[in-house]
Amino acid sequence: MRWKLLRRRLTISAPRVAVRSAMPWPLRWVVAAVVLGFCGAIGLWAFELGKGLAGLDKGAKEELVQLRAEVDRLRQERDKAQSVFNTSSSLITAERAAQERLAAQVRQLEAENRSLRDDLGFFEKLMPASGNTLAIRALQAEVLGGAQLKWQVLVIQPVRNAPEFRGQLQLTLAGTLDGKPWSMDLPGGAQDLRFRQYRRLEGMVDLPEQAVVQNVSAKVVEGSATRAVQSIKLGA
Repeated sequence: MRWKLLRRRLTISAPRVAVRSAMPWPLRWVVAAVVLGFCGAIGLWAFELGKGLAGLDKGAKEELVQLRAEVDRLRQERDKAQSVFNTSSSLITAERAAQERLAAQVRQLEAENRSLRDDLGFFEKLMPASGNTLAIRALQAEVLGGAQLKWQVLVIQPVRNAPEFRGQLQLTLAGTLDGKPWSMDLPGGAQDLRFRQYRRLEGMVDLPEQAVVQNVSAKVVEGSATRAVQSIKLGA
């Protein structure tokens, strides 16, 4: 050891220098990545080769084909179920609308039935216990706009358990036309009348121009016999 130190002091010497090639660090990372990718590719190739040799890849493909077929079948069943559901929804909606219309009609009929029962009860109170007379009640007429006349008549048999009446109702309008006396019957002639307890009739009559209705009369006839007569006056 001393000899080496002494020789260094007496002679000219320099430390050993190692010469190495300098490579930038990005290039080193690229080379490392290429090497790792190559190794990964070799490993994947070896794995696929092993599956093929073991027969695992064939079974996986068959299972994949079966799964795809099952998915297609399930999709078809879903589409059929959706179609059935849509059809059922449409039918349910239509049925619900029909039920609502029927319910509205039933409510209207019930209201009309209650009104008829009230009218019948009122008329029954007015009917005597015996007799067989016929009467005209509630004769009404109204001129609408000077061109039409609306009329309404109520005919009753004020007796309980009255027999069926068959006859006709005659309606006559009277007044002036162009300052001269004028009258007219219903355009369609006498109306057939058939009822037991009561019957309400109404209608519209087209009036001639310049006609002024002053009187409206109603007459119920049975064959050639007049059973009831009533008239009302209208304002000029």
